[in-house]
Amino acid sequence: MYIKKIELQGFKSFLNKTEIELERGLTSIVGPNGCGKTNIVDAIRWVLGEQKNSRLRSSKKEDVIFNGTSKKKAIGFCQVRLTIENDFKILPIEYSEVEITRRLFRSGDSEYYINKNLCRLKDIQDLFIDTGMSSDAYSVIELSMIDEILIDNHSNLKMMLDSASGILNYNKQRKKTYSKLGKVSDNLLRINDIILEVDKN
Repeated sequence: MYIKKIELQGFKSFLNKTEIELERGLTSIVGPNGCGKTNIVDAIRWVLGEQKNSRLRSSKKEDVIFNGTSKKKAIGFCQVRLTIENDFKILPIEYSEVEITRRLFRSGDSEYYINKNLCRLKDIQDLFIDTGMSSDAYSVIELSMIDEILIDNHSNLKMMLDSASGILNYNKQRKKTYSKLGKVSDNLLRINDIILEVDKN
């Protein structure tokens, strides 16, 4: 599995539709400071479902939409499309090529697509869980994240190790199960209280 193509339109500094084709192996994107290299990393993280504005170097979610310049007007939406080669069927979907799209409008409305079919953010997150390629996984790392891991943020390191070892989904399901068991326990306590009250009467 590898990223085959990135398409950006209206995302941060990429006003016009831009396609970046990636071959198997190592691909480098080089350029001077301020040319938009980090915006490509942000776009990958964003299309995979990143929700934290700080991770996208923004103060609010609409900041990822091209905001205009002295010569160009601001636009009303942005879109990123990621094409992934799923030749080894790592993604639990029958297609050998998977296309993930995220679209955001200045009104705040969002749209998500898997192979051009409208879906939820949760569907995309579930598709990539335990593959090492989710928005907070170890495969998309920037310099500030390395600092967080090495210096003081042990929770980020644990999440990356869990993702790399393939137990992130197990931990998520376990947490959900414990939450359900907690609610059942609360309901049993209420039932016992009602039975005691009925017995008294």
